[in-house]
Amino acid sequence: MGLWIFLGLIVVIALWGISAYNTLVSLRQRTNQAFADIDVQLKQRYDLIPNLIETVKGYAAHEKGTLEAVVAARNAAMNAGGGTTQKAAAEGMLSAALGRLIALSEAYPDLKANTNFLQLQSELSNVEDKLAAARRFFNNVVSEYNAAIQSFPALLFAASMGFQHRDFFDVGDDDRKRLDAPPAVKF
Repeated sequence: MGLWIFLGLIVVIALWGISAYNTLVSLRQRTNQAFADIDVQLKQRYDLIPNLIETVKGYAAHEKGTLEAVVAARNAAMNAGGGTTQKAAAEGMLSAALGRLIALSEAYPDLKANTNFLQLQSELSNVEDKLAAARRFFNNVVSEYNAAIQSFPALLFAASMGFQHRDFFDVGDDDRKRLDAPPAVKF
């Protein structure tokens, strides 16, 4: 009888271990998928920016510095490393540059009335909304994943099986201050 209890206990522990491992794998996959969803939104954003810049160029030729800053920030964001922290920092710089570009439209009434500009601005706003939602989803999934690998008893084996802590998609303190400040438009 004691042997059956011992075997039953071993089976229960094995089933629990399998279940815990499968849960961690599922959460890791959801985290990877959520980061890929952010990449899709970023690609749409990157594709819209050149069109927006070309539209603005015709109206604001003397705002070359702002346009070059947006192009440089876009290129830096596109070439940012695959890590969450690097990508988030580059995206923060791009968001700030885009804010300055959009602020230019306030100084040019003809540009504000241009149908192409309005359509591109609307599309960019839509992509930014989707991007914000994708970032929130990613951060939520990362929170669940990190909690799962740090919870007992999964923490006993999670690190040894390759489940590592993931960083949130956070713009960082310096970029947050820059994003909170209104864009400066100089003439």
